[in-house]
Amino acid sequence: MSAAEGPLVVGVDTSTQSTKALVVDVATGRIVASGQAPHTVTSGAGRESDPRQWWDALSEALRQCGPAAHEAAAVSIGGQQHGLVTLDGHGEPVRPALLWNDVRSAPQGRRLIEELGGAKFWAERTGSVPTASFTVTKWAWLAEHEPDAVRATKAVRLPHDYLTERLTGQGTTDRGDASGTGWWASGTEAYDEEILAHVGLDPALLPRVVRPGEVAGTVRDGHDLPFSKGTLVACGTGDNAAAALGLGARPGTPVMSLGTSGTVYAVTQRRPADPTGTVAGFADARGDWLPLACTLNCTLAVDRVAALLNLDREAVEPGRGVTLLPFLDGERTPNLPRSSGLLHGLRHDTTGGQLLQAAYDGAVYSLLAALDLVLVEDADPSAPLLLIGGGARGTAWQQTVRRLSGRSVQVPRAKELVALGAAAQVAGLLTGEDPAALARRWDTAAGPVLEAVERDEETLAGLAGVLSDAAPLLNRGTTAD
Repeated sequence: MSAAEGPLVVGVDTSTQSTKALVVDVATGRIVASGQAPHTVTSGAGRESDPRQWWDALSEALRQCGPAAHEAAAVSIGGQQHGLVTLDGHGEPVRPALLWNDVRSAPQGRRLIEELGGAKFWAERTGSVPTASFTVTKWAWLAEHEPDAVRATKAVRLPHDYLTERLTGQGTTDRGDASGTGWWASGTEAYDEEILAHVGLDPALLPRVVRPGEVAGTVRDGHDLPFSKGTLVACGTGDNAAAALGLGARPGTPVMSLGTSGTVYAVTQRRPADPTGTVAGFADARGDWLPLACTLNCTLAVDRVAALLNLDREAVEPGRGVTLLPFLDGERTPNLPRSSGLLHGLRHDTTGGQLLQAAYDGAVYSLLAALDLVLVEDADPSAPLLLIGGGARGTAWQQTVRRLSGRSVQVPRAKELVALGAAAQVAGLLTGEDPAALARRWDTAAGPVLEAVERDEETLAGLAGVLSDAAPLLNRGTTAD
C-alpha cells in the first residue's frame, strides 16, 4: 500500500442491512482500506433492528480496515433515514429501532395529516407529507401501541445519530437527516413545536441540529474503536444526502439509486413542498435542498421474483402484455403501504424471463413516474441520469432504466457513495473546502455513459393503466388500523 498524500478520514455508511467503513486519503480520494459487517432485520410489516448491532458492525468494519483506521484524523457517519431509535437514561435502547421500511404506522400517518391541517399544511411546514416511513408516524404508533416504551424513553435519535453519539457522548444530528423526521420545519430550519406537542414528544429528547461545516464533537474515551481520544467527528447525515455529497452533485443533476429502496433525487437551491406527498422535501447536507421520491420495493423485490422463478437476476426476456407491480413490502411511491405484488396479463406463452423483465419494469416505472416532479424547472433535461446503488451495475437494471426513461445513463465507477459522501463531509471540515467540490475533485461521478434509446411508451402506458385500474384493489388493505 503506497503512502497517503494527505490526511486520512473515515466515512461510514450504516445502511439497512450492513455497515460499511472506508478509510479515504483526503488529498486524492483514494480508498486506502475498507470493511463491512452485516445487521439483522426482522421480516413482515414490522421491520426492526437492535441499534447495538450497528455499533458492533461498525467495530468489525473498522477492524477490517486495519492500521489505516488508527491513522484517521476524523470520522463521519452516514446512515439509513427515518429510523426511530429510543434510548433510556443510560443511553441504552428501550426497544429495537423501528426502521424506515416498517409500514405499521400508516394509519397514524393518515390521522396526523387529517388532524393537523391536511397535506398542504405538512408540505408547507416540513417540506413533506408524512407516510409510514417518516419518524413522526413511528413515534405516534409507539405512543399508541407501546406507551410503556414511550414513558421509558429519555432520548430520541435517528440511526446515524445513535452511532455519532456513542462516539462523542453528545446528542447531535444534521439538517439532512432531521428533514426526514416530520417534526423539523424546513422553513425555519428548527424543530416544529406544534407538531411535537401534537404527538406528545418533548423537544428536550431530541438531538441538537448541527449546521453544515460545524464540528459535532470529538471521540471520547471508553470505546473499543480504533480512534484516538480527540479525533474529530462530523455531524454525519442521512444516506441520500451523503450519496449526493459523494457524487459532488450539482443542482439539477438527476440521480437514481437502486438499492433495498429505490430513490430519485436532485440537489436544488429552492425549498421544495409537494402537497401530493410524492416528493419528500428533504434538506441536503450543505445548505441546499434534496427533493426526493422513494420506493420501498427495488432490488430485493426483483431478486425475490427471480428466486421464485428459479432464474438468474439477469435472465430477462423481452415480451409484451404482462405487467407486474412488485409491491411486495407495501409501497411508498405510490403511497400504498399495505399493498402487495400484482400480476396482470399472464398467458400460456408467457415465459419466466418475461415475468422477470416485467418485475424490473414495475420497479423502475414507480421511480421514473416521480422523476419529473423531483426535477426543478431549471434542470437540464439532456443531462445523463446518474445511476447508483447496488443495482446500478446490473445490465438488466441499466437497460430497463434506459428503455423506460429515454435518457442517457451514467454509471459512476465509485461504489460506496454514502460512505464516500460521509468522508467528503468530514474532509471538508479538515480542509475548509466545500465537500461537494471536494468530491468532484476526487472525480467520484466518473464512469461510462450509456447513450439514450427511444422511450418505450407502450410499456409505460400499460403500467400506468394497470396501476390506475387496480388502485381500488391495492388500496383495500390501507383502511385497516
